[in-house]
Amino acid sequence: MFFISNAYAQAPTEALGLGGNLTSFLPLVLMFVVMYFLMIRPQQKRAKEQRAMMDALAKGDEVVTAGGMLGRVVKVVDAYVTIEVAASTEITVQKSSITTLLPKGTLKAL
Repeated sequence: MFFISNAYAQAPTEALGLGGNLTSFLPLVLMFVVMYFLMIRPQQKRAKEQRAMMDALAKGDEVVTAGGMLGRVVKVVDAYVTIEVAASTEITVQKSSITTLLPKGTLKAL
């Protein structure tokens, strides 16, 4: 029984004071700050740009849908857009499925 060393008590946590508690939470706080600037803020910015693009849709705009269809906007209603994808072929899609607004004349170049 001589092989077991003596166990000594650790210093009480109150000896660290308020500064010791703050430094233990500092990595957690820094992780949330970094996550905000690298993930949350850019996502909010992209969503705001997407909403602005959907609100600005007008007749004659050339767009790409989420399914990859290219077309020219024929009619804009509250939540829906009618797109002409070929001569005398029109489809109706939700505004939220429009992903990209193309520059004028893109469809003629294809």
